[in-house]
Amino acid sequence: MGASQTRSEHKYQDLMDKTGFSLEQIKNLHNRFQQLSGNEETIRRENLDNIPALAKNPIRKQIIGAFFDKRNQHQQEVGSFEEISFEQFLMVMSHFRPPTLKTTEEEKESMRKEKLRFLFNMHDTDNDGTITLVEYRKVVEELLSKSGAIGQEVAKAIADAAMLEVASTNVPHMAPDDFYEGITFEHFEQILNGLEMESRMHIRFLDVDTTTVRCGRSTS
Repeated sequence: MGASQTRSEHKYQDLMDKTGFSLEQIKNLHNRFQQLSGNEETIRRENLDNIPALAKNPIRKQIIGAFFDKRNQHQQEVGSFEEISFEQFLMVMSHFRPPTLKTTEEEKESMRKEKLRFLFNMHDTDNDGTITLVEYRKVVEELLSKSGAIGQEVAKAIADAAMLEVASTNVPHMAPDDFYEGITFEHFEQILNGLEMESRMHIRFLDVDTTTVRCGRSTS
């Protein structure tokens, strides 16, 4: 009993060190993980497919895919998992953890970069380090056309125009016949420079509010 409890405490301490979550937060997230997995040790894509709050989200596929993207495990790996463990689930959730009063400026900058990298990975679907026009267009089309407000062709034109604007900003001296390969992570950082994300990038579609990380539906 004592040895088992000690191993459990060490395991939780390791997760706290890796993710920055408190013991209470980890336990709350573990309860939600068990609900989603049906008390199994791993979660598959179909487990997240069944979340009602995600059903009408236009980038639902990208959000779910992010949980199984190896790049979001703070390791130098690419590709995707078929299923993820609780620790892997927790590593993805840690990208949404907001800073606290004790967070230093250096830590805030590191958190911001991690959040930006997470968003970048959602758009860079082929893992080549660049968000191409095709990838960018796909996201914009899904965001705009699925809302029902405009047609797919109009959404495509908006995406093309937006990418052209990005190209002219990132490569101001680009000739008319030059080919813009796409948005690199460095360009992505420049585009979102000045946007406060450290405390805004939350996740509520799992019925978990990462500003407090408590299970149950948010009242806001």
